[in-house]
Amino acid sequence: MADHLLEVRDLSVEFHTVAGTVKAVQNVSWHLDRGETLAILGESGSGKSVSASAVMNLIDMPPGKITSGTILLNGRDMLSMTAEERRRVNGAKIAMIFQDPLAHLNPVYTVGWQIAEMVTTHGGARAKADARALELLRRVGVPEPEVAMRKYPHQFSGGQRQRLMIAMALACKPDILIADEPTTALDVTVQAQVLELLQELQQETGMGLLLITHDLGVVAEIADRVVVMNGGCIVETGDAAAVYANPQHPYTRKLIDAAPGKGAMPEERDRSGQPLLLAQNLQKHYGGFHALKGVNLTIMPGETVAVVGESGSGKSTLARAILRLDDPDAGRVMYQGRDLMAMTPRELFGCRRDLQMVFQDPTQSLNPRMTVYQLISEAWVIHPEILPKNQWRDRVAELLVKVGLRADMAGRYPHQFSGGQRQRIAIARALAMEPKLIVCDEAVSALDVSIQAQVIELLDGLRREFGLSYLFIAHDLPVVRDFADRVIVMKAGQIVEEGSVRQIFEDPREPYTRALLAASLDPDPQVQAARRTARQEEGLIPA
Repeated sequence: MADHLLEVRDLSVEFHTVAGTVKAVQNVSWHLDRGETLAILGESGSGKSVSASAVMNLIDMPPGKITSGTILLNGRDMLSMTAEERRRVNGAKIAMIFQDPLAHLNPVYTVGWQIAEMVTTHGGARAKADARALELLRRVGVPEPEVAMRKYPHQFSGGQRQRLMIAMALACKPDILIADEPTTALDVTVQAQVLELLQELQQETGMGLLLITHDLGVVAEIADRVVVMNGGCIVETGDAAAVYANPQHPYTRKLIDAAPGKGAMPEERDRSGQPLLLAQNLQKHYGGFHALKGVNLTIMPGETVAVVGESGSGKSTLARAILRLDDPDAGRVMYQGRDLMAMTPRELFGCRRDLQMVFQDPTQSLNPRMTVYQLISEAWVIHPEILPKNQWRDRVAELLVKVGLRADMAGRYPHQFSGGQRQRIAIARALAMEPKLIVCDEAVSALDVSIQAQVIELLDGLRREFGLSYLFIAHDLPVVRDFADRVIVMKAGQIVEEGSVRQIFEDPREPYTRALLAASLDPDPQVQAARRTARQEEGLIPA
């Protein structure tokens, strides 16, 4: 009998690039037992996903190369298996769910066909495969599973697509499930539901769960043991609660210290005086769907107002309506006493420089064909009155330094930066307009915890330096707690609660707000265990 269900010994992986050899994984060893949840924790570039891809034989070779090590499944080295043997293992014995389900579900096939394909690929009959797909859709909680069988991936929400991926992964009843950042972009309540589902399925099947994540809250909620990776190496490993309570490595301590939601709450600001922006009775319809139902919002100079709520609550629609990126059907937006909705195109153009937006995905919002210099200086091409052309290069350098980058990076293109660096470029681009209000639409949700902390610190410093105001749309409640002055809670296109950070987090009045807070994950395993017990006692999750 093998000592462990899955064991990785002295694994090293490198990639040969034009710039040289990148040692992505260096002499990594860990193991996973049946019924156990092992979390591999680390930031982007730490090697955690590369090591999981090696297990699934998903590394492109070349440019990748496994230079040393063994990967043992029930004592048998998978690296010595033939390609045919590996195909029989993948899906049947080891399955994987990915961070972005939409990118891994085929858009031209129904989801029922795609789940059934997992069974037929491994020798199952079509009728048996269809029955198994329907059973799995029902088990993972997809609404109306008979109807869902005939739908396509784009017809489901993000949380439902992640459930579809889980159903597909479980089609052949694998012994091991690898989950690579399965909840990163999900709302707190959907995230909690997906993690609860994974735990329930693990208890039913006894499978080992390998969780790849950068989220300490997810580790606290679901992991038995944790492996911490940095720079391709394991720097610490042990029981999840013990590692959090007494980290031995400086990098682990850095991750724990960067976790949001532990600092002092900001004091409530004086809200007397003239508002910077006032939205009144905003309404927006898409066909028969009411995205906004009479929303009112006030932002004072120098204030950060956070908007929280689940997907479909109307947060992003509200932001787009305020900026007139998508005109509302009714209501008005007063900016410094002037109605944006009544402005002519020329008047609105003049106001645009005061109202800027930073989007969730900088990869999509930054033109890949433009250098950083061109991206930032484009603001002055559109609004030449801001800055004379002979000062552009110096100002770009100044802005890059201001957001924590180097001036000599101005000649690079977006793909040459990490996700956190690209978000800094997007912030510099917004600052080039010298705005008074910046709308951040999930601007830090996909960032690693330490990069997220750096960006939040940057935004807060810019607020103090320039007197900026922010409309901060987020689903990460600990970040909101640390950064915002006031919080607006939205549900189904309406504001259900509004108040200071202290009032919302310490004395929420609405059941929906309390449910959001209860679903938010704490990085401390002991705190998270107490929350889980409380939810079980209330009957919100099975004991």
